[in-house]
Amino acid sequence: MVYCGKPSRGCQMCRARRIKCDETKPTCNQCAKSRRQCPGYKDEFDLVFRNETQATERRARKANKKALTQKQGKQGSQLPSKTVAIHKPTPDQSILSTLQLPVDQQATCHFLSNFVLLPSHDNTRGWMEFVVPLLKSETVAPSFKLAFDACAIASLGNRVGPGTNFESKALGYYTKALSATFTALKDPVLSKEDSTLAAVLLLGLFENITAKQLGMLAWGSHIEGAIQLVRAREKKQIQTRTGLALFVATRTQMIIHTLTTGSPPAMGVEWWITDNVKNYYGAECQRLNIRTAELRAESNRLMTTLSRSPENIELLLDIIRRCQILDQQHVAWANQLPDYFRYKSVAWEDNVPNGDYAMAEVYPGRIDAYQDLWVVSVWNMMRCSRIILASLIVRCAAWVCAPVDYRTTPEYATAARTCHDTITDIIASVPYQLGWFSKRKDLLEQANLSSFGCGEEDALKGLPGYFLTWPLTCVQGQDYTTDTQRAWVKGRLQFIGNHIGIRYANVLNQLNLRVPSMLIRRDGLMASPYPGSYNFEKLLSAKTAPAMAGYTLNPIQQQEAMQKERVERHKAELLSKASGTLHHDERVADGLLQFNH
Repeated sequence: MVYCGKPSRGCQMCRARRIKCDETKPTCNQCAKSRRQCPGYKDEFDLVFRNETQATERRARKANKKALTQKQGKQGSQLPSKTVAIHKPTPDQSILSTLQLPVDQQATCHFLSNFVLLPSHDNTRGWMEFVVPLLKSETVAPSFKLAFDACAIASLGNRVGPGTNFESKALGYYTKALSATFTALKDPVLSKEDSTLAAVLLLGLFENITAKQLGMLAWGSHIEGAIQLVRAREKKQIQTRTGLALFVATRTQMIIHTLTTGSPPAMGVEWWITDNVKNYYGAECQRLNIRTAELRAESNRLMTTLSRSPENIELLLDIIRRCQILDQQHVAWANQLPDYFRYKSVAWEDNVPNGDYAMAEVYPGRIDAYQDLWVVSVWNMMRCSRIILASLIVRCAAWVCAPVDYRTTPEYATAARTCHDTITDIIASVPYQLGWFSKRKDLLEQANLSSFGCGEEDALKGLPGYFLTWPLTCVQGQDYTTDTQRAWVKGRLQFIGNHIGIRYANVLNQLNLRVPSMLIRRDGLMASPYPGSYNFEKLLSAKTAPAMAGYTLNPIQQQEAMQKERVERHKAELLSKASGTLHHDERVADGLLQFNH
């Protein structure tokens, strides 16, 4: 956090719209004329001090280079004249020696500028806005403050790089936060406070920032705890601005959690959708997400427990019809959106530097711009829901028509087209979220920038990397994803993990899953009685499901067959996971697979 001179004192809405604010209080006239709700002004502290951005980090390293060189020169002068000693400064030397403010203060502003998203429109939402009022309250709850410091220090440490003691310091805060939160949860009054729910959500975020292997992730347990806290809270708490922000954040995490674990959403869809008056389109999309999770949980239960009979086949046919109807509702939602929720294609890229898709910022094709980061995150969750529904339809069709090759069914052809288009849309949204527009000033005006708690709006942020982790994981594991698309997606996950600091993206990058083909094989193994003419050993060893006589593969099916040929070396491991013979970490990977079906 550094002093940045005299910044704009305009309201948040005018700053986000990049227009001059007349600074009238309590509501500026610009917002009044455009019939927008003025979000107000930053306080003097936030105006004067801003987050250290990537440019500031570079300046810090450069400022210390001279001192380090002089120190190395003195060390070298003590060596024999024949010897030349070259010392590369370590990150802890170049960063820690230039810190002008306590690390905790630097970390606080770093977190606010990377993860606290402010609404840019009356009908859009921010993310973690509840952090600011809780930090500014007269008495800051220990559980919340410790959890916040753990996330802030961990995120800053990941961005600065190895060689610092940030990791151990963040872990110390995290351990204390767990203890303080446990104490608060045992208190009937404290357990219902905003600060306690906020602490639990931050503990979950900490897991995503720091987890280095599958077995380390305790994110799910924190989200389950947050769901229970929301359930126990009084409805009137949602009526406050902070309470509503906490509720929406929990609901969003609950949706991802149910899609990754296969469990049905707690309390049902109507209980969770309570804010559709002021935020109809966002809430309606999340309603569809929750219904997708409910339908996916039901279909999983049926396909893993039912025996093959005419009555049960009819149940699966009904699941297919319901999935198709729900998918049509997703399409209808997208078609009726207002202008502020829509995106536009602003560029086209054909070049892949050195032919290395893993290192390319942009995948060949169109590049889309959105109103803000919250809007694009809503779009991508809708797209993931459609991919999940398409996968469910194919799985049910395969279960019903076995032993006929499911790839010869019309359901498969429709799902392949839907997933191909949806995967393309997700990929086209990534450059906007990972700072591609900030380097191209000619396109910057066409891409609205989101407004964060502090810091420069066009700097590379941590939040979009956090938002992107699950959609990219969903795309990575699809049968319909091409080899070049998968290589590019893996490269973006690695970028998010190494450069943005969401370490769990590196873990997800290592998964080699294929959906729905792997799940269809598992369903085939579990269905009983299975047609006697079908050989289980042949099913386990077959590279592709055998086609019935008289059928030929269309181009899409031929492409999939070639993809399956290339990933055959992974089949034994994948089938082992599906059958339940898993080690602890592998079982976690199998749970993550649920996100894709």
